[in-house]
Amino acid sequence: MSDTTHTNRQAQRAAYGEPLNETFDRIRQAFGLNQASLASILGLSAPMLSQLNSAQRVKIGNPAVLSRVHQLNELVDQLNSGQAHTEEIPAQLEHIKNSKGTMGRTTQLMADQASDAAVVAGIRSLLRAVASGAEIRESADLLETSHPKLAEVLRIYGTGPAHPAVDHFVEHKDLF
Repeated sequence: MSDTTHTNRQAQRAAYGEPLNETFDRIRQAFGLNQASLASILGLSAPMLSQLNSAQRVKIGNPAVLSRVHQLNELVDQLNSGQAHTEEIPAQLEHIKNSKGTMGRTTQLMADQASDAAVVAGIRSLLRAVASGAEIRESADLLETSHPKLAEVLRIYGTGPAHPAVDHFVEHKDLF
C-alpha cells in the first residue's frame, strides 16, 4: 500500500470511523451487491465509488450520498441483529436509493433536530468505531441485570436504527 493510500485511509477512518473500503465491503457482502449496484443505490458513479473504495479520494462530498451510506450501515446492523428480514431487503434498498438525505432544512426547529441527529450520529459512530454490532449487543446483554439503563443506551445507540436513538436523545438531553 502506498503512503498516499495509507494516509487517505487514515483520513477516512478519522472522518467515518473506518476506511470506506471496509464500509463498502460490509454493505456489499450483506446484501450480495456488486460495486455497480452499490454505486447506483448510493447515487454515485461507479468510478467515483471506486476512487473512494481505493482511497484515491477521501471524503464523500454529497450529504445525500453520505446519508445513504449511514442508512445502508443501519440496515446491515438490523439484518445482523434480526430486526430486518431478508425478504424486506430489496424494498429497503429501493427506499434508500430514492431517499434524498437531509438537505434543505432551514427552519430553527429543523436545525435543532439536525443538531440532535448530528449528536446521535457522533455517538453511534464512536460506538461503532470501538466495537462491532455483535460486541455492543453482547456488552448490553452482560450489563442488562446490573445496569439496565446503560444496556438500553448501548442497544439504542449502538445497534438500533437512528430514529429511536434521536428520540431517546431528545427525551433525555435535558439531563445534562
